[in-house]
Amino acid sequence: MKQSKKAKILVVEDEDTQRNILVDFLRHKGFTPFGAESGQEALAQAQRHHPDLVLLDWKLPDTDGLSLLPKLREVLPLSPIIIITAFATVERAVEAMKKGAYHYLTKPLNLEELLLVIERALRSLKLEREVKELRKQLESVVSSPPPDIVAESPKMKELLTLASKVAKSQATVLISGESGTGKEVLANLIYRLSPRAHKPFLKINCAAIPEGLLESELFGHEKGAFTGADRLKQGLFELAHGGTIFLDEIGDMPFALQAKLLRVLQEGTFRRVGGIKELKVDVRVIAATNQDLESLCKDGKFREDLFWRLNVVNLHLPPLRERREDIIPLARYFLKRFVQKHGKEDIKGFSKEALEVLLSYHFPGNVRELENMIERAVILAEEDYITKEDFPPVAQGPMALKEMPDLLETLPLPEAVALLEKNRIIEALKRSKWIKARAAELLGISERVLRYKIEKYGISMPG
Repeated sequence: MKQSKKAKILVVEDEDTQRNILVDFLRHKGFTPFGAESGQEALAQAQRHHPDLVLLDWKLPDTDGLSLLPKLREVLPLSPIIIITAFATVERAVEAMKKGAYHYLTKPLNLEELLLVIERALRSLKLEREVKELRKQLESVVSSPPPDIVAESPKMKELLTLASKVAKSQATVLISGESGTGKEVLANLIYRLSPRAHKPFLKINCAAIPEGLLESELFGHEKGAFTGADRLKQGLFELAHGGTIFLDEIGDMPFALQAKLLRVLQEGTFRRVGGIKELKVDVRVIAATNQDLESLCKDGKFREDLFWRLNVVNLHLPPLRERREDIIPLARYFLKRFVQKHGKEDIKGFSKEALEVLLSYHFPGNVRELENMIERAVILAEEDYITKEDFPPVAQGPMALKEMPDLLETLPLPEAVALLEKNRIIEALKRSKWIKARAAELLGISERVLRYKIEKYGISMPG
């Protein structure tokens, strides 16, 4: 990728030969590398050059990589730091990840593997910087504090970056995704970043209003147009002139009404119900759906010409199960909100077992279900920390191994290990018909260790 080839990389390594090999290799690959042989020199280089990425040796003459890591983090809050060591242990890896290391590699280094990790880290850095810039843009275009944007997963960061680019245009946007994924939140973001941010932003749910009333709500009606129409009423398109209208659940719009919407999108004109006068409006449309509109078109339930007019830019919100890196940050965001709402500021956070439940649950209701689950837990909690017992029973079942995220390694190491281990144990217990001795044999551990882990993870045994 072009951007990464220009990246500045700081190589912190006390052995001259090893450092020179890495610097020469990175320069040959098109990067801009520079070296440091001690912790003190590394900090000075970081402050002078602000590198995009750091390769940090564990053992240094004046300090160690673990002690230096948080100091580098203060100078380079976004730059990925890759730890390199000749003495690899799980404990060291966990410690490094907790202090903010992006990855952990052992000597002797496989240079091709190193190159892959660097490229992946720099892609992540690019997305981090774009999301940070997006937050700055939000703060500059609204007088009130912008809503929290929780996006730790690469999928969501890429989506937010695309949304910020689309927002600056006048293009019609179609947001697709399952129920509860946050389509309205994304529509709000696009509006706030758009040139129309200081004009009206009106919303309507096409599935929530009867067909007879929906046309009047959207386009208004003349006095006497129908029984009960005792005065002229302006519709949302008139009221949103110069601004934006959000049509939620567009797939449920009655077929007869779709032609009128198409005309507004094509020509910017419409008539009120019962009217003969053509009204012209300038309105940007953002639509959202949890249905497959292309399939509806094939079934004759949605106009194909309207679909293509709406689908100028399509933004697809992935379900929560496909962006598991966002679960814990979202849970903590909701926790902070609901402890204030319900006056339970004594709640400090989540227990380890509660976090494991959140990571292993598949969330069919997506972010909305997570939000409801956290509010319920806050209301029911009697301890300083949310426990797994505060969650509904349905959330405490195991996640199928095939549903494990491809990017499991991007989770914090302790959480990733716990998630995988718990699911492996449950699967082994099921295969062995819940006989511990057989399950332990399948897992390659002793029955005593299995009993300990069953208790550790709070796994319920039948009977």
